[in-house]
Amino acid sequence: MKRDYQICTNCVMDTTDSNITFNDQGVCDHCIDFENDVKNKWFPNEEGKLKLKNTVAKIKKDGKNRDFDCILGMSGGVDSSYMLHLAVKELGLRPLVFHVDSGWNSEQAVKNIQLMIDKLGLDLYTKVINWEEMKDLQLSFFKSGVPHIDIPQDMAYMATLFDFANKNNIKYILNGGNISTECVRNPMEWIYYGTDMKQMKDIIKKFSTVKFNTFPFLPILKHKLYLRYFKGLKMIRPLDNMVYNKKFATDILEKEYGWKPYPQKHFESRFTKFYEGYWLPQRFGFDTRKIQFSSLILTKQMSRDEAIEKLKISPFNKEKIDDEFKFIATKLGIDSKKLLDYFNLPKKFYWDYKNQQKLFNVGAKVLKIFGVEKSIKR
Repeated sequence: MKRDYQICTNCVMDTTDSNITFNDQGVCDHCIDFENDVKNKWFPNEEGKLKLKNTVAKIKKDGKNRDFDCILGMSGGVDSSYMLHLAVKELGLRPLVFHVDSGWNSEQAVKNIQLMIDKLGLDLYTKVINWEEMKDLQLSFFKSGVPHIDIPQDMAYMATLFDFANKNNIKYILNGGNISTECVRNPMEWIYYGTDMKQMKDIIKKFSTVKFNTFPFLPILKHKLYLRYFKGLKMIRPLDNMVYNKKFATDILEKEYGWKPYPQKHFESRFTKFYEGYWLPQRFGFDTRKIQFSSLILTKQMSRDEAIEKLKISPFNKEKIDDEFKFIATKLGIDSKKLLDYFNLPKKFYWDYKNQQKLFNVGAKVLKIFGVEKSIKR
C-alpha cells in the first residue's frame, strides 16, 4: 500500500525513503537518530581538539623515521581535499597521497588534485583499476536493475586503499568522512552495503561476462575485522574532532590552491555525477541531495527553507542529459539505446538478490556498542 507523501518538519527527508518514520511532531527518525546516537560521537569542541592532538601525536611517534606517517585517499572532492590541507598545513603530518583511477575522473577532479599536490610539494601515488573488469562489473549492476550501481567504484577505492596500506605497513589511514556533512545515513533501499560479497557474487554470476583476475574486492570480514583488528590498520577521521564547515573548507581550498568546487557532493566522478544526479532520481525517485542537505541542516550549516528551495532545481542539466547519456554509454562500450533499455528494466533492490543483510545488521549493532559505528544503516 502506497503511503501518503510526508516530509520531515525538521529536515528534508521524506517518504521517498519508504522506511522513514515520524513522531507526533512530524520529526523523522533520521533526525531522532542524530540526536540520540550520532551527536554524542561528534566533537566540534575543546574535547575534540584534545582527542585530535593526542591522535596526531601518536601518528607522528609511530611514523618516526618512516617516509610517511599515514596514508590519505584523495578523490578530489571537498572532504578529502580539505583533509589533505589540514593534515599537511595544520597538523604537520606526512601523508602518502593515494588516488584510485577507476576510469571516471572528471577533468576538474584531476586538476584539483594536481593543484594541491603541486602547491604542497607532495608526491601522488595513483593506482589504475583494470578497465575491462571495472566496465563489466558496472554493466553487471546496470543489468541487475538495482539502484546501488555505484558499488563497483566505491569498492575499488576502498579495497585498493586498504590493501596498499596493509602491504606497505602504513597503519594510519586518514579519511575525510565526517559527521558534519554526512550525519544522515543513506537508506539501504537507496544505497546498499558495498562489502556484501554474497550479493556481489550473485550479481556477477547472473550478469558478468569476464573473469575478475585483478579487481580489488573487499569482503566485510576483511574490512571490519581482519585489517583493522588483526593487522592494526586504523581509520582516522580528524574532521569529527573539530569544527568542520563545508563552505569554510571550500573557501580555503579556492583561496589557497585555486581549487574549484563541484555542483554537488561526489560529482568529482563522472559516473557518480550521472548516477546520483540523474539515474537515481529519475529511475527510482531517490534524490541524494535530501541526505546531503538534511545533514547540513542538522549540523547548522544550511536552513531547511534553503534546502527546500535548492531541491526545486533539477539535479541534472536537462539540456545536456542526452550528451551525458551518450558519454556514459560509449565509455561502457554500449550505445545510448542499450543504456536506456537498462533504465527501463523492472526495478530491483538488494533483497531481490542473495545478501547478508541480517549478518550486517548484527555486526553493525555490535560495532555500535563498541563505538565503531555511528549509526546503523537503515
